Amino acid sequence: RISNDVIETAKADKEIQAGNQKRVMDLVESKILPYVDFQRMTSLAAGRYWREATPEQQKQLSNEFRTLLIFTYSGALSQIKNETVQFKPLRADPADQEVEVRSVVNVTRGEPVTLNYRLVKSAQGWKIIDINVLGAWLVETYKGTFATLVSKGGIDGLIKELAERNKKLANKPLKPAK
Repeated sequence: RISNDVIETAKADKEIQAGNQKRVMDLVESKILPYVDFQRMTSLAAGRYWREATPEQQKQLSNEFRTLLIFTYSGALSQIKNETVQFKPLRADPADQEVEVRSVVNVTRGEPVTLNYRLVKSAQGWKIIDINVLGAWLVETYKGTFATLVSKGGIDGLIKELAERNKKLANKPLKPAK
């Protein structure tokens, strides 16, 4: 439901189609972020380093990773034109606390794009903790990057690197959909 709502909103909004970064960010903030557990996602990506971080470092790391993912989602959403989402049958038990939702995004030209989500049941309902695009899980992808950056400069070095990357992304305009 959320995926279809986001895609339909992006398709219908001329400002988003034109690459208006604020409109795209507002869409991500209002329609996607309430359903993502960023702290859990960040802790999974940071791996063992998460436990070594102070509560303040965990908060900063989670905020920077959240911002990075907002830019990632925003870039993808600004490219939406005529895509549709098709969900695969859900194989889960009602008692499951963690599930994988499988889907494909049908694009106008080219092969459909695999888009799967790992969700965990929380007190606030189901929350996304990982996303798989074209066979690559986001958390796994960042786990290696995070480990490399922590080995070079510690947790503070990782936070600093993410903050610098976010600054660059904030100054880079979104490309309008073609």
